[in-house]
Amino acid sequence: MADYDLVVRGGTIVDGSGGAPFAGDIAIRGDRIVAVGDCPGTAAETVDASGKFVTPGFVDVHTHYDGQAIWSEELSPSSSHGVTTVVMGNCGVGFAPCRKEDHATLIKVMEGVEDIPGVVMAEGLPWDWETFPEYLDALDSRRRDIDVAAYLPHSPLRVYAMGARGAQREPATAEDLARMQSIAREAMEAGALGFATSRLMIHKTMDGQHIPSFEADNAELVAIAQALKDTGKGVVQMVLNLYSGWDAELSHLIKVVESSGRPATFTYAVANTGPVTPDTDLALVNAANAAGAKISPQILPRPIGIVAGFDLSTHPFCLCPSYLPIATLPLEQQLEHLRDPEFRARLIAEVPEEGHPLAQLSRNWDWLFPLSDPPNYEPAPETSVGAQARAQGRSPEDVAMDLLMNGGDGQGMLYNALGNFNNGKLDALYDLMQRDDVVLGLGDGGAHYGAICDASYPTFLLTYWTRDRDGPRLDWAKAIRALSATPAEAVGLHDRGRLAPGYKADLNVIDAQRLALHRPVVKRDLPGGGRRLDQGATGFAATVVSGQVIRRDDRPTGARPGRLVRGSQAVAA
Repeated sequence: MADYDLVVRGGTIVDGSGGAPFAGDIAIRGDRIVAVGDCPGTAAETVDASGKFVTPGFVDVHTHYDGQAIWSEELSPSSSHGVTTVVMGNCGVGFAPCRKEDHATLIKVMEGVEDIPGVVMAEGLPWDWETFPEYLDALDSRRRDIDVAAYLPHSPLRVYAMGARGAQREPATAEDLARMQSIAREAMEAGALGFATSRLMIHKTMDGQHIPSFEADNAELVAIAQALKDTGKGVVQMVLNLYSGWDAELSHLIKVVESSGRPATFTYAVANTGPVTPDTDLALVNAANAAGAKISPQILPRPIGIVAGFDLSTHPFCLCPSYLPIATLPLEQQLEHLRDPEFRARLIAEVPEEGHPLAQLSRNWDWLFPLSDPPNYEPAPETSVGAQARAQGRSPEDVAMDLLMNGGDGQGMLYNALGNFNNGKLDALYDLMQRDDVVLGLGDGGAHYGAICDASYPTFLLTYWTRDRDGPRLDWAKAIRALSATPAEAVGLHDRGRLAPGYKADLNVIDAQRLALHRPVVKRDLPGGGRRLDQGATGFAATVVSGQVIRRDDRPTGARPGRLVRGSQAVAA
């Protein structure tokens, strides 16, 4: 009998601690690491890591695989980029708890907030659950490539506890609060990782209504968080309404943290224009953390952006009166109209109608850039649609149409940089990543299928920020810690994110010189033939989950060791 089930030999180990890389082996038995360094002995399986980095598996704490984890065994794009654990239920949206009569309500919420087509959910979800514990059991019963953990989402909780009054955002009564608190306590005991909510104004249902959790009273948030305090478990995740100002919004989160004593994380971004003011924006966080709280601003290490195209959810013409009748047609049928000079001229001249908030941002001309292959997430300002139009003496609509038509095939893509791109640079993100309390996330995998593909941010971090950037960079030790141990610890998953004995055997073997990020592509592999953006990478020699190789040389092996993670986790003795 072999001494180990798997040994990764001869690599340069970046163990997730932030310490200097070192040469050595990783020995694994079952789903745990048992030795690191010199690991003599035999192994049932060996991975040769010579000339490559060996890292912990990455943890993405902000995804929306709530549906995909039910209907699919493969959580791509995340698993294509070294991610071995994802957390879903973010933004307070999801599919449990939910009664049969409320299925349509939650589908509208997810369709509007997370750009998941209703038909995909209608065909892909069996709804073989009602309560949140039953939803966790449904997740637990299915096979998949990587691990999943789930927050209890506020909007379904509110609708489940209050019925139509919850969906219509009526104030919660004392009885409502007691019921929500009881359901939250039950969810925490069953294995919820915490509680998630959103206060963001642009988070709306598909029919334009605010989601159930929008502007929920602080007493409601405190009452639900009391369940976390009672059980001594869980993290609070919140999307703040940045339109109200940071101090006003952070005060809501801090009250919840102070009353519950639980850690929290919230979405943070830098504006494209104006001064960069994290010290001012985060002053309340700094003070709370200095007093003993654990609050983590969560950032994406590249622009907050939307991919636009005729085969995607948004583009500069998506709300034009002439385009609306053809919007749902397959691309080839759209092109029959778009290639017609008269139709094109009419479309370019039209004023867009009102529509979904993200669609209304699709004419962000000076922050709208051609998306190249490989993709450039720090494009030069002079390449924007607006800058090109001024330089060529043309309208931005005319330039955008040419770029989207891409010579006639309609496959052109534009990148709409909505935030994190201050004065056309990513410098502010570098400074933020030096903060001890910042956690990387916001990959949004499993959502925004036709608009966003940020689940690839680990590969971007390891190419742009450690190797390719013209300016200050991150070393591999810091970058790997930011992708693994830091997010894992932020949400209480202390059994992963490190390469050390007793930790879960999740890891990557990465060829740093070959590592590359590819341009997103459109796939139609969702239930009902639904469309999604996918983005691949080159350079992941192997990804291991629970001691099993799930990907080798950037391709899936078919292994399905992924499991539901129930609540916070400790390192094995």
